[in-house]
Order: sequence, then structure tokens, then C-alpha cells
Amino acid sequence: MPIKDKSKYPDNWKEISLKARERSDFKCELCGAENGKQHHMTGSKVVLTVHHIEWTDDQEYNNSYPNLIALCQKCHLRLDLGKHMRNRLYGARKDDRLD
Repeated sequence: MPIKDKSKYPDNWKEISLKARERSDFKCELCGAENGKQHHMTGSKVVLTVHHIEWTDDQEYNNSYPNLIALCQKCHLRLDLGKHMRNRLYGARKDDRLD
């Protein structure tokens, strides 16, 4: 997922994200789709993203191993679906969205 507010991420996010994807052997940790290959359900090319299981203000925990999971686009969107629905339903302004 594109990062909307980069100020919420540490300067070394690229390295942290890469480590999370390497730890998963470049596969979605929920459905097993392989990065760069055709997704077995959608047919689209898989681009792994890194999802925060819980978003906290504690940057050390927030970006640590137990709080990060590598996901394909389909699984990442599925996990964030409730947040996206709330934003759309309530017409949240850009500043108020749950990003």
C-alpha cells in the first residue's frame, strides 16, 4: 500500500520493510502468494507490502519483528477493509482518516 504520511515512518523504513519481506521468504504470510509472480487467486502480479499488525506511537515496537507481517495486495486490503469502509462511510476528511 502506498505510504500516505511518511512522517509516521522512520528514516530506515526501506530496510525494516525489506527485512520483513526477507523473513517471509518473499511470500505473503497469509496466503503464500510469491512476490513478483502471478497471484494464484487474482491473476495479478504480486507486490509484497509490509503491514503493521497494531499501529502504536511506540516506534521501537511499532516497527519491530512481532508487529510486522509481509502481505500481498489482496491480503493487505482485506485486513485494512474495515478502516477503508469507515473512512468512506463517514466521508472522513483527509486529515481525519485512519491511515
